[in-house]
Amino acid sequence: MLAYVIRRVLYVIPVVLGVALITFTLFHIVGAETAPALILGKNATPQAITELKKQLGLWGPLFLNWDAWRESGSVPALFDSQFGHYLKQIVTFDFGRSWATQQKISTLILAGVLPSLSLTVPIFVIDLLLAIAIALVAAFYRNTWLDRSIVVLAVMGMSVSYLVYILLGQYLLAYRLELFPIWGYEAVRYLVLPVVIGVISGLGSGVRFYRTVMLDEVYQDYVRTAFAKGQTERAVLFRHVLKNAMIPILTSVVLSIPFLYTGNLLLENFFGIPGLGYLSIEAINSSDFPVIKAVVFVGSILYVLATLVTDICYALVDPRIKLR
Repeated sequence: MLAYVIRRVLYVIPVVLGVALITFTLFHIVGAETAPALILGKNATPQAITELKKQLGLWGPLFLNWDAWRESGSVPALFDSQFGHYLKQIVTFDFGRSWATQQKISTLILAGVLPSLSLTVPIFVIDLLLAIAIALVAAFYRNTWLDRSIVVLAVMGMSVSYLVYILLGQYLLAYRLELFPIWGYEAVRYLVLPVVIGVISGLGSGVRFYRTVMLDEVYQDYVRTAFAKGQTERAVLFRHVLKNAMIPILTSVVLSIPFLYTGNLLLENFFGIPGLGYLSIEAINSSDFPVIKAVVFVGSILYVLATLVTDICYALVDPRIKLR
């Protein structure tokens, strides 16, 4: 296991460098032309633009500084470039300052993580438990009216736009019935309605997925063997089917965890929750490329780490999987 973990960690290093290269290419080059107009205005002098680009790390060679390397002969001088400056920001978790607010981006991200997690984690946990429980019920009563009703309701729930749930929830439960506050992030009660909407809107797809997973296992040979030994259907479902269905369930769960960090764009903006989703929308509206780049990069790294954890968990959950 230790050797396998070490190999997987070493495999992550080039992937992280590739993610850094892609985010640099997508945001840094475009930002070099956009930053002066956003920060200094359209009437900025060429000298002011040059000084600003040097300050933001948008000046000089993009990837390798061959001139500095020839003059000094030192390896660090070779990486004295825009990409080298970006890698330094990644290592130190110092992504500079927001172009719109001039606040440190690392501070903005840390401030938005807790509001985002306070919204996404309850939605994720409740949705997961309900979806698995309903999927087990559907598998237990498969091909009956209850199973078909669950499938129909799940498809109907998936077919309704996420925005419809938000607008109906705000209008009926918050505005008309005054059961919940419409806007703000001052207490736990401000999160109840967004969490309820998030759970309801995502439950249909979860039930469909987990029901399919359960039914795939139900028709396996080991299930027929368990029935032949006299075990009840309830025992087979909970002791055998659920256990053997953990591989796709584990994949879905672990790979969903990184997205909890980025928050929920629509819910945070419609309910005034100052999380990373709200921060991302504000950054997009103001063309604040450093903030967008930082949020995208951190989210990408979390996703890469989640795949690493998933591979390790596979071997722990299913002994049939060999560590290679």
